[in-house]
Amino acid sequence: MSDIKEPLFSANNLKLITTPLGASNPITIQVLGICSALAVTAKLEPAIVMGISVTMVTVFSNLILSLLRNTIPSRIRIIVQLVIVAALVIIVDQVLKAFAYEVSKQLSVFVGLIITNCIIMGRIEAFALGNKPWPSVLDGIGNGAGYGMILIIVAFFRELFGSGTLTLPALGAIRVIPEKFYAMGYVNNGFIILPPMALIVVGIIIWVQRSRNTNLIES
Repeated sequence: MSDIKEPLFSANNLKLITTPLGASNPITIQVLGICSALAVTAKLEPAIVMGISVTMVTVFSNLILSLLRNTIPSRIRIIVQLVIVAALVIIVDQVLKAFAYEVSKQLSVFVGLIITNCIIMGRIEAFALGNKPWPSVLDGIGNGAGYGMILIIVAFFRELFGSGTLTLPALGAIRVIPEKFYAMGYVNNGFIILPPMALIVVGIIIWVQRSRNTNLIES
């Protein structure tokens, strides 16, 4: 009865959203989803779209698997999970092609690879299959937002210092570094746009995060 009476946004439920943003971030603490963090963060716009896409898939896959958790035979559990996640990814891919075609082309195969994203499968196995739908939805929101937050931070610095712009959905590329800086000899750092630099930026974020809090959850 205590579970039924618990408020939708109780302290425990809110922790499901806030903890993945910091103390249990899927990228910087759990070290999941690194491949897409390297591949889609050369510009801000695809990073934002990728973060939203993964969040939506994580939320709905958590919800569906939580609803079905007592009816799925354990011997076909992984197959069912993959089918559900694949169906959701196909929907996301078609929506992107219909409403954000240019971004869809930039993301290319990485949208399809959401199917095998460790964060999604990990949250299904670690949380959704053992919890009720509402907490599972909040867990999906939190982990998707934590993933997207790191992508956006990495893309912000890579595009800013690599191209001198910030590309936002519906607004396009906005020139941030003034032209007079270039006239004075400033040159964009092309190296920061390359994939290895994304890993270095993620490493710096991990270092800053762990140096500020030595009690972070290791999982």
